[in-house]
Amino acid sequence: MADNARAKRLADLIREVVAQKLQRGIKDPRLGSHVTITDTRVTGDLREATVFYTVYGDDEERAEAAAGLESAKGILRSEVGKAAGVKFTPTLSFVADALPDNARTIEDLLDKARASDAKVRESATGARYAGEADPYRKPGSEETDDTTE
Repeated sequence: MADNARAKRLADLIREVVAQKLQRGIKDPRLGSHVTITDTRVTGDLREATVFYTVYGDDEERAEAAAGLESAKGILRSEVGKAAGVKFTPTLSFVADALPDNARTIEDLLDKARASDAKVRESATGARYAGEADPYRKPGSEETDDTTE
């Protein structure tokens, strides 16, 4: 089993090679400039690599990009093998990154919280406290405490 530093270096190399090849070398129209490689992870034995990607567009473009990546898997793996110089070139699997969807969900929740805060702020304008301005008793005041009897 390889050490973690070697797996990290190989993952970084795979990410760079795949991104460069997608940008310049692959002529597939499904893999236009809207595909971005976000992360790469390699198993401890350096046999399998998972490449995470995002696609900016609708669901149809995401499906086309996934099909394009699957069809270009062999070319990308051979390019990784040339660049890495390892005994066994890892197999590549492509996984759509869920980060943009998670970020969109968080933004929606923050928008709801902002709207709720605005409603509370709006209802609080002009409101007064239920009691006096200073609700605390002060020593030596004229009021007597009924509980000491």
